[in-house]
Amino acid sequence: LPDTMAHKQLLAAVGQSQLILAWSQLFSLYGLHVGQLLLTRADLQDRERYLNARDTLNALLDNNIIPIINENDAVATNEIKVGDNDNLSARAALLCDADLLILLTDQKGLFDADPRTNPDAQLIKQVVNIDDSLRLLAGGSVSGLGTGGMATKLEAADIARRAGIEVVIASGHHPDVINKVALRESVGTHFSAIDSPLESRKQWILAGPASQGKLVVDAGAARAVVESGRSLLSKGITRIEGEFDRGATILIINTETRVLAKGISRYCAADLRKISGKHSNEIEDILGYDYGDAAVHRNDMVVLENKEKTHVS
Repeated sequence: LPDTMAHKQLLAAVGQSQLILAWSQLFSLYGLHVGQLLLTRADLQDRERYLNARDTLNALLDNNIIPIINENDAVATNEIKVGDNDNLSARAALLCDADLLILLTDQKGLFDADPRTNPDAQLIKQVVNIDDSLRLLAGGSVSGLGTGGMATKLEAADIARRAGIEVVIASGHHPDVINKVALRESVGTHFSAIDSPLESRKQWILAGPASQGKLVVDAGAARAVVESGRSLLSKGITRIEGEFDRGATILIINTETRVLAKGISRYCAADLRKISGKHSNEIEDILGYDYGDAAVHRNDMVVLENKEKTHVS
């Protein structure tokens, strides 16, 4: 075939079906079902598409279906490619709020020198901080398989650990490696998660796009959000201001226009107007679908309880 993007994507389209068939057959030996989720960078950068991917992934897991995640090479161009499976896996770990990310390679882990050329190279068993010296060590170690080398694994580890996810880089040839890593046995290189991952997410929400709308809430909802750190439910919303899509950044304010929190809305403004003041168990009957009980989930919210009365513009 000619070496063109269209023909490469043709091969990817054929290969994807064969790959998911192989995974399906393997997991069926254990009575497990699989589902395919194909992503591009555009799916992860666009907030609404990101939320849709997250909902799909969590729905698969909630129903005991093993997600098989891959780059959507059949449609991806260089501009929207993640580019390597290491970084894709880190973003998938973020999507489902994973506790642990395991990156398997043909090396035992990260070494203090290139083990292929230096017989005295020592395995680095624990990494607390990823700095330039560590990146330099990873730069020359490239796997003979796949699209990523040790440098991309280090990038992926840094992304995941900033979200509070532990990471282990280990050899895929190590016997029973996944079980051993999951049981916290000393295998490969372990990267500690950053202690307060929600802080970085709160900073992102605060420094993110300008608020596109406001949700006015009653006193009970205000207490639940500010004092109890709970999600905002549709029942407590009294008014919606502005027009915005699902996944937009919005302000949560009380009836005195005091800003209580800033967060990411799980519903668009039009849908919120239909379900405001209603119980969460009524959402699906009203809309015909639901994106969860919360209008703004506590994980997608930063509470501004220490702020004085704030001018809302």
